[in-house]
Formats: sequence, C-alpha cells, structure tokens
Amino acid sequence: MPEYITPFTRQVDLQNGTIPTAPLVHKRYLSDLKGLFHDAAAEAAMMAANPLLYEVHEASPDIPMDDGQLRYSTTVIFPGKVGDEYFFTKGHYHANGSRAEIYYGLVGEGLLIMQTREGEVNIQRMTPGVAALVPPYWGHRTINIGTGNFAFLAVYPADAGYDYGAIAEKGFASLVVERAGKMEVIPNPLWQR
Repeated sequence: MPEYITPFTRQVDLQNGTIPTAPLVHKRYLSDLKGLFHDAAAEAAMMAANPLLYEVHEASPDIPMDDGQLRYSTTVIFPGKVGDEYFFTKGHYHANGSRAEIYYGLVGEGLLIMQTREGEVNIQRMTPGVAALVPPYWGHRTINIGTGNFAFLAVYPADAGYDYGAIAEKGFASLVVERAGKMEVIPNPLWQR
C-alpha cells in the first residue's frame, strides 16, 4: 500500500509574491551571500548594514525528498545593488542534476540566468505571467533588475537537492550590472573554468 500524503492548498499573494501561510520562510541577508558579488569593496562597505536581499516562502517543506514528489515555493528578491551588481539569489545546481524546474513570474522584473558547468550561459527575462524552464544540469540564479520587488513561483522535484558549493567556488560566467543607468550583462572576470 502506498504512503499517502495529505493534499493541501496554499494561497499565493499575487500582489507581493509571498505565501502568507508558508510554514517556513528563509531570509537571506548580504552576509549569507558573502563573497558572491564581484565588487568585494562594495560588499564590505554594505556588510555593516547587512541588508535583506531576498526571502523564500516554502509552501511544502514537509513533502518527503523522494522521487516522484514535488515541492514549491515563492522567492521575493528586493531591489538594490552591491556596487553596480543587482541583488540576486545564491544560485545553485541541483545535487541530482537530472532534475528540471519551472519558474513562473509573479511580480516585478527580473532575470533568470542559467549556465552549464562548462560556462555556457542562457538568460531569460522574467515578468508577471512568464513561465521559464530550468532544464536538467543547468545552474540557475535569479536577479532583480527592477525598482520594486521581483517575485516568482518555483516548482521542482523534491529529490532535486542543492549544490551551492559549485557556484560559491566558481561563480557565474556572466554578471548583471547597471552601467550608465542601463542593465548590462558582462563577462565575470573572476569566473574560473
């Protein structure tokens, strides 16, 4: 006999991208992303204030991390920059690399930057109503390029897992910065193959 999980429903607030009844909310501050921004001096200068960069509202933390299960969450990234680089999420590969993920834009404007371990980069613009596929084996990070909050819904296999270490060690091959008042994607001079 299968082990049954009790069905449940969570309301997603389409005005702000949160899940008001989320049983778990992760808050990520600048100190949680220490060393990930390319401008170390700007990062150090902001560290005393330690701003909140983003929140993850977990709708389904009790779902077992088993093959065949799905989890979902929303992420709200606040507007801002460290130096000229827009606020972003840590970024990760899936520990189980064969797992894909779906992102659905809810609020604001952002980018989904993806890359292979070899450094091939693909960038998708995210706005409300946009659904984006993160294919298997692609690392991914989201970036708020707007003046307000950027929020999206993520749906992913429960057994996908996270590999944050590869991003912490090598970074992303491209950076998203603001230059002369405009968003630009530039090569990351610190990226290592």
